[in-house]
Amino acid sequence: MEFLKRRSDEIYALTRIVVGFLFLCHGLDKLDFLIAGHSFAGNAAGYAQMPLPLGWVIALIEALAGAAVMLGLAAGVAAFLASGTMAVAYFMAHQKAGLLPIQNHGELAALYCWVFLLIASRGSGRWSVDQARGAR
Repeated sequence: MEFLKRRSDEIYALTRIVVGFLFLCHGLDKLDFLIAGHSFAGNAAGYAQMPLPLGWVIALIEALAGAAVMLGLAAGVAAFLASGTMAVAYFMAHQKAGLLPIQNHGELAALYCWVFLLIASRGSGRWSVDQARGAR
């Protein structure tokens, strides 16, 4: 599909922006629960099981790394941190419920882990704050 190859930089940028935005939403939802005791997305039952100090760390990483990836501001570093966070989340919260992600409901954590690893390998790219300020 040659027409897609010609637009690979733009497709990557849109992927980075969308993935960052979705991760930011996860972080904001957790922060909403930790601050106000409810979840705007209805995930309060799952969040109530998080140990409190760890919950704050996870929520802040998701919100800040998601925003950085979305904006393309040191996206490689932020994505690497997010990837590691999702790997830890998978093994701490999901793996004990079954071997396969489809069994343990860890598909999203596994997918985020690998997509963020891809973003970490490619960096901010086009349509990013880093590109606008001439950073590598």
